[in-house]
Amino acid sequence: MAKRKPAKAKKTTDRAKRRFRPLAWLWRWSVRLVLLVVLVATCVIIAHRVLNPPKTIYMRQEEARLGRIDRVWVPLDNVAPVMARAAVAAEDADFCNHWGFDMSAIRSAIEEGAGRGASTISQQTVKNVYLWHGRNWLRKALEAMITPVVEVFWPKRRIIEVYLNVAEFDEGVFGVEAAARHYFGVGPEALSPTQAARLAAVLPDPKGRSAANPSASVRQRAASILDGAATIRRDGRSACFED
Repeated sequence: MAKRKPAKAKKTTDRAKRRFRPLAWLWRWSVRLVLLVVLVATCVIIAHRVLNPPKTIYMRQEEARLGRIDRVWVPLDNVAPVMARAAVAAEDADFCNHWGFDMSAIRSAIEEGAGRGASTISQQTVKNVYLWHGRNWLRKALEAMITPVVEVFWPKRRIIEVYLNVAEFDEGVFGVEAAARHYFGVGPEALSPTQAARLAAVLPDPKGRSAANPSASVRQRAASILDGAATIRRDGRSACFED
């Protein structure tokens, strides 16, 4: 007949099993927290496929600094189609052909040095909507993680729609609706090809450039954008965001 283990020894064993291990506890809850953050962030991104994002971090900063900002959301259906083509031609001509990162542009930027940017419209949208402005590795890392998720859950047309509604076109002027009225006194549906190209031309430096009183360099850039917008329409590179 087998001998029974003494009760005291059993209690000691149970206490050993239940012994608190702080590093294991910290690791377990860190993993759970990360998974929760990822789940919540993914749900927010999915929701923004149909719901318009609220004011961004940068918009709130500018509103606090200036006292007010000019921003009115407008559906892409109510924007002249040439505006979307102009923005893509100016910022990301291969927008329809990549999954959030333009590897060719990235390689060129590496070869040419830090002075050349390689951010796609998808990356800029992620930065503007979910992150903050400024050059630091944390923001770039988060941008790199979020961009593919946006590409998975949002169609390209939604990405360009959100981009045009959160981009800064002048100090305190956000979105194409506010920009069209601010610079030209018309609604975004009435923008001419030249006006659209000039709006796109100020995007890299909205505080230092003007679409209404363009410098010679802005005029030159706008003319190039106008040609580029016509080109991507002819060769089909605008098909992913046009009806």
